Amino acid sequence: MSTATVPRVTTRPRSQTDDVTWTQLIEAVRQSGQYTSWPEAEQVTRTVLSALGAHVTGDERVDLARALPGQAARLIAAQIPATRRLTAARFVDEVASRTPGATSATARWDVSSVLSTLPPLIGDDLITRILAQLPTGYALLFGRADLTPAS
Repeated sequence: MSTATVPRVTTRPRSQTDDVTWTQLIEAVRQSGQYTSWPEAEQVTRTVLSALGAHVTGDERVDLARALPGQAARLIAAQIPATRRLTAARFVDEVASRTPGATSATARWDVSSVLSTLPPLIGDDLITRILAQLPTGYALLFGRADLTPAS
């Protein structure tokens, strides 16, 4: 009998969120945004991830969906990729337009509450790759300092 260890074969690379469930993601958003109810945090999460799914493309979109819990992954994957990139401010306005009664300020809060929960879940490398394909200004929404010089 050989003492060599047989490598474990998986069909999907193990992500940092394999143990994170949809419920845990929503609870993280609820706490981050200080929402008073779980349903409110869930609706905000659905709205923001759906909007984000249209603006992240290519390998980053696939990797983002792969790194998130199943329900979140389906929200990302179900979106038709946008034909034009939105500035961060226009992205916030788009989320506001999808949220009854929202203002730009409340939508900015919602977007930041959701997107700032992602880095610890999906890793800094993937966040960096996502930010590289989005127009400048999104870093703050993900809870990062935007150190890109203004053009």
